[in-house]
Amino acid sequence: MSEEELEKRTKAQTTRRKITIPYRPERLWRKVIHPNLECHRFSVVVAHRRFGKTVGTINHVIKMCIKNKQRSPQYAYIAPFRNQAQHIAWNYLKYYTHVIPGMKVNESELYVEFPTNYSGADGGRIYIMGADHPDALRGSYWDGVILDEYAQIKPELWNEVIRPALADRDGWAVFIGTPKGQNAFYEMYQRAQREPDWYACMYRADESGLFDEGGRYGPKELEALKRDMSAEAIRQELYCDFTASAYNVLITIDQVTAACEKSYTARDVAGAPKVLGVDVARFGNDRSVFVRRQGLAAFAPKVFQDIDNMDLAARLVAEIDVWRPDAVFIDAGRGEGVIDRCRQLGYQVTEIPFGGKALKDTRYVNKRAEMWDNMRTWLSSGGSLPDVPELKSELVTPEYGFDAANRMKLEPKEHIKERMGKSPDLADALALTFALPVVPRAALERNAMCETDYEPF
Repeated sequence: MSEEELEKRTKAQTTRRKITIPYRPERLWRKVIHPNLECHRFSVVVAHRRFGKTVGTINHVIKMCIKNKQRSPQYAYIAPFRNQAQHIAWNYLKYYTHVIPGMKVNESELYVEFPTNYSGADGGRIYIMGADHPDALRGSYWDGVILDEYAQIKPELWNEVIRPALADRDGWAVFIGTPKGQNAFYEMYQRAQREPDWYACMYRADESGLFDEGGRYGPKELEALKRDMSAEAIRQELYCDFTASAYNVLITIDQVTAACEKSYTARDVAGAPKVLGVDVARFGNDRSVFVRRQGLAAFAPKVFQDIDNMDLAARLVAEIDVWRPDAVFIDAGRGEGVIDRCRQLGYQVTEIPFGGKALKDTRYVNKRAEMWDNMRTWLSSGGSLPDVPELKSELVTPEYGFDAANRMKLEPKEHIKERMGKSPDLADALALTFALPVVPRAALERNAMCETDYEPF
């Protein structure tokens, strides 16, 4: 055989064949999650049960291993316990790679090895492992890891073992799970929201589309699950409520979910006072927010970032001109410039100090606690919310307690920002619409006419 023929045969043998993995991702995975996992080094995916987290991330790690051209790529799928990892992920890994010719499967050590011409200079491996055997993870490098149900994994495994092992090859990590209280997984999700180069997402059962008409499960299955599960389990497992087991959360996910399912027409709320709440940004990454509310109907927030007070005031007066609210309540904390400018232009606005005295000062420590509790009462009375995920998350975050005089106090905003990585600006803007009682302008005008002395001529 000539040297030229040998070269052609060798090239033909090493050329990759097109292989179709038997994976058909749901639209959310295909359009949103997979692209974000591929372009972020660290990611946190919080999702309801049966969302497909394991299948999705197993196929993500398969793709990343195939794309890796370095020598001996190594990846790991890690669950809290080895037996659990084997039960959950091992069969998926074997199934989705069985179509690749030359794959090696090691049943005793739970790994698959790709042939050289499909991954790395000499093939790559994907391991299925348990966090209960941390020694098996030490002393090696990792190109990427999936940490499943991270709420049940000790944080030391990440801090002391996994994270250092990713440094050698600039490895990546994906944390996946369903909430189990405010623990290490919750903190990791909050961190992912704070860090600009991390990816964070949360999908509840009412948002993922899997329980919609035409979805994988459909609405009947969701209703069946609700009938068979406790209220706490529904909040935690289906609606991804990190506070489901907390007894002192002011507004529950149940209230928020019910409010998002309600809707009112303009006729339904006609005659009710129109109130505009304005939360003005305090610090660098805070946002200024306008929220409209008329009676039992609250509307989608308008959010502004990196905007000065003069520009914000101009947008606010334009909002007032269009909607003509009966009252405008502005957070006095950083809104002095906006308030002064609006008044200078002849607009009537009311400044509300969050730390000021409550109307019912024997019941509430300050105005902020009173507004939020009024908002909670409004939700219980049939209030409707726009289906805005960020607003929903902010509403169910604050915890409450009582002072020595048995007055309600709300968790400080600084603590919330420390936990969430951001200020609850959208929820505070809605809370401002409950600052003071409001009478519709039309009713005031009618009363004024009735009180006028009768003059026939």
